[in-house]
Amino acid sequence: MDIVIKLSQFLLSLSLLIILHELGHFIPAKLFKTRVEKFYLFFDVKYSLIKKKIGETEYGIGWLPLGGYVKISGMIDESMDKEQMALPPQPWEFRSKPAWQRLIIMLGGVTVNFILAFIIYIGMAFAYGDTYIANEDLKDGLLIENTVMNKAGFQTGDKIIAIDGEKIIKFDNEMNIKIIMAKQVLIERNGIEQIIKIPVDFVDQLSKLEKGSLVSIRKPFAITSISEGSLNTNLQPKDIILSLNGVPTRYYDQVTSVLEKNKNKTISAVVLRDEKQVPLQVIVSKDATLGIGIGSLGMESLEKLGYYKISKQEFSLLESIPVGLEKGKNQLVGYGKQLKMIFSPSTGAYKQVGGFKAIFDIFPNTWSWEVFWNITALLSIMLGVMNLLPIPALDGGHVMFLLYEIISGKKPSDKFLENAQMVGFVLLITLLLFANGNDIYKSIVGK
Repeated sequence: MDIVIKLSQFLLSLSLLIILHELGHFIPAKLFKTRVEKFYLFFDVKYSLIKKKIGETEYGIGWLPLGGYVKISGMIDESMDKEQMALPPQPWEFRSKPAWQRLIIMLGGVTVNFILAFIIYIGMAFAYGDTYIANEDLKDGLLIENTVMNKAGFQTGDKIIAIDGEKIIKFDNEMNIKIIMAKQVLIERNGIEQIIKIPVDFVDQLSKLEKGSLVSIRKPFAITSISEGSLNTNLQPKDIILSLNGVPTRYYDQVTSVLEKNKNKTISAVVLRDEKQVPLQVIVSKDATLGIGIGSLGMESLEKLGYYKISKQEFSLLESIPVGLEKGKNQLVGYGKQLKMIFSPSTGAYKQVGGFKAIFDIFPNTWSWEVFWNITALLSIMLGVMNLLPIPALDGGHVMFLLYEIISGKKPSDKFLENAQMVGFVLLITLLLFANGNDIYKSIVGK
């Protein structure tokens, strides 16, 4: 059932993005009286799952879910329809239209992608608001168990003050990605501020570890169950360990530290049980464990216990507009930085480029409209940016040649455009094989 939910979200998001992107080409083409021969979701190599011709356009769904397309008459595209291009230009063809109209048609897809992302972020701000923990409320710093973070100089208890000079106001899920793309981070440790420089190959180092957060909030040691045969039957589910061997243990990492120092010993403990502090004795095994199951408390419970103050900001529809636009801008800039890292071999970020499996894995096993729309907005930005790359066969390649034509007044020959399209197509196939090959490799090695 989990895989069905995950796959449903993946296909729904992908279909929505493809259809709207292609509509971005289709609508201006029709406005400029340019004939559109096909409008397809997914590719119809050899045959279609569904197709119906309405007017001059055939609408359909292909069997190969690697994208979608609109086939515009008189345009050199992936169809490589040389027979049509050999005939005299017709008034309804793409090649017969003024360069500025062709430019608008080609920019339509990515324009829709960017507009869609900003609309989603505005809608999410209005529907869900903004839930976060104020950074200043993280009095005891953050939990940092990632070995690459430790190697870079971070420690549990560090307070992150600023990333690349930008002061951190709130703690949220975006802090991890900000650190990944950072050059330096300002922290406070034991009341003293210091700068930690992020290694150039930081992403490459992270890729060699199992996935997980770089930083997270510190949580208490909460017991969920008592293992069969445990010697600590005086402990109960829902107990929270407050101290061990006389040492205050407000957080999980403090409990594990004390246990590690007291293997094979019986030590004193204080637990929180039914809102009362209960003293007792616990037996620490040779493996520094207590024979119990542990779990994570929800944010509401943590707030109730006085660990954190959860801030919730709600927005009216008008207030949501600047909030959503700011969110979209930050995501767009952030993805631009990621691309820059990918094209910088020294960072090793190219090793993390993923294909369809990587996109599929982003979606959770449970249905959440908030998560779904957030992922869809990010994918829309990614699709827009990738399509703007100046590679023949992509929208950006067509735009590049059209801008040359507008500026120079000279139109590249059809033969040149055909050759460029072929080179671009080969390059795209290479990139596609590389990205999905990375997926396969990571699946095999388990990283």
